[in-house]
Amino acid sequence: MDRREASTMRLRPINTEAIEAVESELITTEELARMLRVDPSSVRRWRTVRPLQGPPYIQLSERVIMYDIEDVREWLASRRIRPEAA
Repeated sequence: MDRREASTMRLRPINTEAIEAVESELITTEELARMLRVDPSSVRRWRTVRPLQGPPYIQLSERVIMYDIEDVREWLASRRIRPEAA
């Protein structure tokens, strides 16, 4: 790209509302642990044991794991045991 093309390019503004919406739907391992009232090491263990035991997760990098709150809700609902059905 030459200088003329670069000078005519227009940058679109960042949609901060969309970013905030995604951020509010994703939680960290520590936030999930706090929400479930368990130690973060338990949540990490759920990701590594086979078969997997915890909710689905998103691996953004080798060290960054996030959880979609809707996945967590669905996982919790799937774990519900009704006494009359047990």
